[in-house]
Amino acid sequence: MSKLYLPPRLSRRGFIQTAAVATAAVAGSSLLLPASALAAAPVAGDQSGLPGVAPVGAGTGRPLVFGHRGASALRPEHTLAAYAKAIADGADYVEPDLVSTKDGVLVARHEAFLSETTDVGTRSEFASRKTRKTIDGETHEGWFVDDFTLAELKTLRAVERIPQYRPGSAQYNGMFQVVTFEEMIDFVAAEAAARGRIIGIVPELKHSTYFASVGLPLEDRFLSILAAHDYTRRNPVEIQSFEVANLKYLRGKLGRRANLRLMQLVIGENVRPMDVAAAGGTLTFAQMCTPAGLRDIAQYADVVAPPTRAIIPLNKDGTLAAPSSLVEDAHKAGLRVEPWTFRPENQFLAADFRNGALTVRNEAGSIAEMKRYIATGIDGFFTDDPALGRAALG
Repeated sequence: MSKLYLPPRLSRRGFIQTAAVATAAVAGSSLLLPASALAAAPVAGDQSGLPGVAPVGAGTGRPLVFGHRGASALRPEHTLAAYAKAIADGADYVEPDLVSTKDGVLVARHEAFLSETTDVGTRSEFASRKTRKTIDGETHEGWFVDDFTLAELKTLRAVERIPQYRPGSAQYNGMFQVVTFEEMIDFVAAEAAARGRIIGIVPELKHSTYFASVGLPLEDRFLSILAAHDYTRRNPVEIQSFEVANLKYLRGKLGRRANLRLMQLVIGENVRPMDVAAAGGTLTFAQMCTPAGLRDIAQYADVVAPPTRAIIPLNKDGTLAAPSSLVEDAHKAGLRVEPWTFRPENQFLAADFRNGALTVRNEAGSIAEMKRYIATGIDGFFTDDPALGRAALG
């Protein structure tokens, strides 16, 4: 697949910004949703009524905190340690990005490329599998998840992606396995049972077009796992993708359920989603972010998730500019707005909030920036540090 389809900017890794959120949790008097909430009867685009979930655009609703890859500012991403820390720090939802192994098992990794987040490069037994691939417009040389069986993948250990910014997280390198989606669901269910509060899951289907092209389509595997687990049948799940066709397919299979939302990830760029480009279509993310495009999204999804800087862009000097109309436009279309991703290091903050070297963790600046975005009326947000995000909510 050519870079023409999807430049590197599409990855959320290229849009990382700031983090923020501190302790406290949304209490739930009942751990599981009642069976009556499972009915697939049509409901409005806003699926309110879940613990901690407010109606679209409601000024009194507290935005949801999504633990981005867990508490990935503090523990290696997509490990049980990262999910545990996010839950302990008050995340309403935790996020597993999902990719497929060679033998068709869904595992939690940010992307198919393994070299940056596991110790595979140190494993001599896998040296011969080093290769070069272009996936969703990004070319990498290294090791890829679809070249490993689950059994092989389980011999690897997770490492911190950006240790120069997160040396504390890097201290946990080598401790934790790559986890399957099913293991992650069971872990969240156990945490919910132990803590007496509902914890949502916000999975992202990664590289759907690529995995289909190599005979490892994600969607039906994903649906079968959701159906097999009582927790995901009855508790909040928000399903994300940068692609369009897979979300429409999932809506057709799942219908509209009280515990379920679909989230269309977007960027504010004039490039096409991977599936659109592969099919020869012309729809761009920039078009999807217009009022008309948002109304189209609302036909199949409940949430639009842009990068933070699409909501409040940066001036040329790196300071925050005036907010765009995106939140208002999305709310008018009946969509929730849940941007990504806030990170707590100076490197990822707007210049207004930096206080030293770019590699330094800046909690006060991160919380201050988060508050500026919360004031725009967003309905939730992704953060690498849920404790700081919770603090920003007050």
